[in-house]
Amino acid sequence: MNIFDILGPVMVGPSSSHTAGAVRIGLIARRLLGGQPATAKITLSGSFAATGTGHGTDRALVAGLLGMKPDDIRIPDSFALAVEQGLAFTFDKIELKEAHPNTAILQLSTAGGRELEVQASSLGGGRIMVNKLDGINVNFNGDSPTLIVHNLDQPGHVAEVTSMLSHKSVNIATMQLYRNHRGGYAVMVIETDQDIPAEALRWLSRLEGVIKVTYLNAEQ
Repeated sequence: MNIFDILGPVMVGPSSSHTAGAVRIGLIARRLLGGQPATAKITLSGSFAATGTGHGTDRALVAGLLGMKPDDIRIPDSFALAVEQGLAFTFDKIELKEAHPNTAILQLSTAGGRELEVQASSLGGGRIMVNKLDGINVNFNGDSPTLIVHNLDQPGHVAEVTSMLSHKSVNIATMQLYRNHRGGYAVMVIETDQDIPAEALRWLSRLEGVIKVTYLNAEQ
């Protein structure tokens, strides 16, 4: 246990789960997208939907999408700042069965046409868990460099990715593999101890059978 576990995050309140965690969800979604979104459709579930407005969850999510961190004093003004920066956003509510009570779905797109759907939950104390990317289960917290490879479920892709990481002296901390069905759509989620070089990510994205490469670096 460290001092953060006892005192909680440095943040603009009022709630570590509804505010600080929501900022982190927005920020990590932005980083996974690879930059500033131009549009954001945000859907809230559970406690986020019921009490999020009073706790500033909506403003916190938008603040994170603008690149703010939980201690940024501009969080309460995020709606106005989003308008200034060209981020168009909407909010809706949904009841997600078997999801964490503090859950948000963010459907994002950049001006250049890159799209991403992130489902994430706020666990308390500013901690979060990314549950789904583009509808595929992933489950990672964003505290380490994280590589997500979307590919066709074919032999050899796992070996190509792990061999590349070894060649770049990047150590694998955890690895999760998912697929929708045999021979269908597959996802690798790899948390690493070191950042992955940009040229390696570009190489991965050009491999035959690789649909999309998403990377979350170690920047906090």
